[in-house]
Amino acid sequence: MKKVLLAVSLISSVAALPAMAGDAAAGKARAAACVTCHGADGNSVAPNFPKLAGQHESYLVKQLMDFKSGKRKDATMTAMAATLGDADVANVAAYFASQTTKLGEAAADKVAMGQALYRAGNAANGVAACAGCHGPTGAGNPQAKFPRLSGQHAAYVVKQLKDFRAGKRSNDPGDMMRGVAAKLSDAEIEAVAQYVQGLH
Repeated sequence: MKKVLLAVSLISSVAALPAMAGDAAAGKARAAACVTCHGADGNSVAPNFPKLAGQHESYLVKQLMDFKSGKRKDATMTAMAATLGDADVANVAAYFASQTTKLGEAAADKVAMGQALYRAGNAANGVAACAGCHGPTGAGNPQAKFPRLSGQHAAYVVKQLKDFRAGKRSNDPGDMMRGVAAKLSDAEIEAVAQYVQGLH
């Protein structure tokens, strides 16, 4: 019951953030500065830069606003986000959300462990199933601002999970991701990251 109340509380607090309806056409022009790292359509070629294509608009808005405020830290993204006004943030988010994610392929030797963690978690060390928040196909939950994971680069997912685990990334509502990542081994992080790279 406590877990249910916590989840409802977290979703309510995240949903209370201001909503912005973006203009994808205007966002395409403004997103020209994002192309070098994230690709023209949001499907980055470099595995250390996240795919933004098909990501939920609400999640992208939150991350850009967190970079602007310093709540999420990355020297490059902080500088890029600083040049965006609120309307720009909404428009860029709308543009990338309107694009189609190009799926990746999971490393065959990691799929079994990754799938087990993603779908069922690990009861032995209290890790909740990723599917509980990110959905069975990795589609995420736009209302709660839980990101789409389907097709995301494994290398990027590994870095984010390790950053959450180390406390380097702390813009997760209620320490939710920090709590999960703290219980994951390096092998589990690698496996689940590979699994989501090919998930659809």
